[in-house]
Amino acid sequence: MTLRHIPDSFSPPVVAAIDARLTDVEAEHAVRIALAIESGSRAWGFPSPDSDYDCRFVYIRPVEQHLSPWVRRDVIETPLDAILDVNGWELGKALKLMLKGNGVIIEWLRSPIVYRGDAGFRDDMLAFAAEFADRDLIARHYLHLGERQRTVYLGDGKDVSIKKIFYALRPAAMLRWLRLRPGEAIAPMHFPTVMASCEPPADVAAVVDDLMARKAQTRELGSAPLPEPIRTFVDTEFDLARTAFEKRPVTVSADAIAAAEALFRRHAWYRGA
Repeated sequence: MTLRHIPDSFSPPVVAAIDARLTDVEAEHAVRIALAIESGSRAWGFPSPDSDYDCRFVYIRPVEQHLSPWVRRDVIETPLDAILDVNGWELGKALKLMLKGNGVIIEWLRSPIVYRGDAGFRDDMLAFAAEFADRDLIARHYLHLGERQRTVYLGDGKDVSIKKIFYALRPAAMLRWLRLRPGEAIAPMHFPTVMASCEPPADVAAVVDDLMARKAQTRELGSAPLPEPIRTFVDTEFDLARTAFEKRPVTVSADAIAAAEALFRRHAWYRGA
């Protein structure tokens, strides 16, 4: 089954430009795009009126491209402009990063906005993630991301850019979702869904609702002191995560490697076949 789910609010000319760029990628690089989704603020559920379009994709090379002494890059990037940011990862890269605890590919698989894709491929990848993704490593991914954003954008004692509050708030919410669900590693990508399903304190929910409503209406939110409920929520979740999720070296089991290789081969293809 072919996947495609695009909100009516998306600009039809921009969607057409993304479709054309994806088609050009397949033709120019002789690859097959297995899944192309929207990432970034539009898929997270808190876009601004001027948010760009962040299309990400997973592609599969034909078998004959692997039979070469010259190793190809495992990333395809297209020109960046004020509206479009379109790039993708080769399947092997996506699998290896997932097993190392990189939460990005899992977010792509859970994106509510899909430009094109094969439902069987996405289901196969999600089943693989459910069995082999390491929730401690994924949580550590969000903790590292959140701590960096907290330091860079939300320093204490000064006004902060209101729209950048979400840079630390989203990782904190993901950590809370994971912490409250022992044994689960695949959180929703959609930020309002994550917040609703992890029951934040009422004062945090109220501030978040206000920020999201304002962000959706204006390009410039300006700067202001970091709201105290948000500061407490973010710092508390980061503190709890440091002890709730084990910090350890990345190790990939033989079973995970075998399953990744099997998935990789299931979706292999020959050009022209």
